[in-house]
Amino acid sequence: MSSSKVTISRKWLEPVPVINGTKMVASNWPKHRKYCWIVRWYETNGKRRGKLFDKRRQAERFAFEMQGLTNVGKQDDPEIITLKSFITEHKTVMVNRVSDKTIASQLRVLRLLASFLGEQKNLQKITPRDAEAFIAHRLKQKLSLATINHDIRTLKRVFNLAIEPRGYIREGMNPFGKIKQRKLTPKTIKYLSVGEYKALVVASPTLWWKAFLSIAYCCGLRRNEILNLTWADIDFINQLLHVRAKDESEQVLKWESKTHENRSVPLPDETSQYLANLQAESVEGFPYIFITPERFAHIRYREKRGQWSGISDVKNNIIRDFGTIRKRAGVSKCNIHDLRRSAITNWAQALPIQVVQQFAGHSNITTTRKYYLAVRPEDIKRAGDFMNNILQEKVSHI
Repeated sequence: MSSSKVTISRKWLEPVPVINGTKMVASNWPKHRKYCWIVRWYETNGKRRGKLFDKRRQAERFAFEMQGLTNVGKQDDPEIITLKSFITEHKTVMVNRVSDKTIASQLRVLRLLASFLGEQKNLQKITPRDAEAFIAHRLKQKLSLATINHDIRTLKRVFNLAIEPRGYIREGMNPFGKIKQRKLTPKTIKYLSVGEYKALVVASPTLWWKAFLSIAYCCGLRRNEILNLTWADIDFINQLLHVRAKDESEQVLKWESKTHENRSVPLPDETSQYLANLQAESVEGFPYIFITPERFAHIRYREKRGQWSGISDVKNNIIRDFGTIRKRAGVSKCNIHDLRRSAITNWAQALPIQVVQQFAGHSNITTTRKYYLAVRPEDIKRAGDFMNNILQEKVSHI
């Protein structure tokens, strides 16, 4: 971090031009001599540092940030805080920054760490050796490697927040910063064919389930995105479904999507028809599609008693009931989220990847590529047919 005034100056990249044996005057150098911009500052240990930029505006922006580090005294010792106090603070400051489930996940792992190291452990005193010991402790509990890797990623992220913006730990001192995730063979992405989806719909006992499954498979929504849909989110005229945040009101629960971004996806005719039929059966004036008035009243009752949180399910037993439908349909083992993965895979056959990312509601296109694009049986067959054709052409040519 910087500890003195940050300066900006030109750094000349060519020697001084000479005209008729005389060196050009300095005032004319910028027009006839190549240069870049350099930002200089001093580290707290007295070492001089510098960084080059092509444009002055870039240099000024960087210099402003570096000077800000000096102004707020980042070179001073960080404030001491215990692991227990950090957990309490984290629970408060992360509200509305990430989803409630993400906060719950982070707090869960932090509490496990506090149980292992002690709640009064100074955050600055947690070392990479402590981090390795904690991961070894978790491995001894016979947990899956996927769970262990999730813990590593979560703690690495949380301790980065302890560095910036909270300033409890110095730069480069994240105890989990260099802890590597355990090698794990990634699971094959489950893809449901159109035939399997149709079988699930046929096996569904109610119109509610038919509409739910159709939105999951045809519109690629997450489970909680579907459950929190209102009739105002459905545009029957333009055949669009809108995923958007909900403000608290008398008849609506406050809700945010996982990425805190609104998006719209196309609504196929079949899905639109299921929704239209469901709307005809719904209570007039009640806003929700998949939450019944009775369930809504129960949620409000639990809210008043302090028994409701953002990670509570607005519908009970949905995973169990889906399992029953799947078995009745004769579909191989899968979960509700696999319907979403299948929708994204289907989109990818015809749409550019950035459009698929937008429809999927992913903040990072890497997530779309890595976790949601499955290889379908027809893709394998097409590849095999392609190679057979190539080989036959070669033989014919010979």
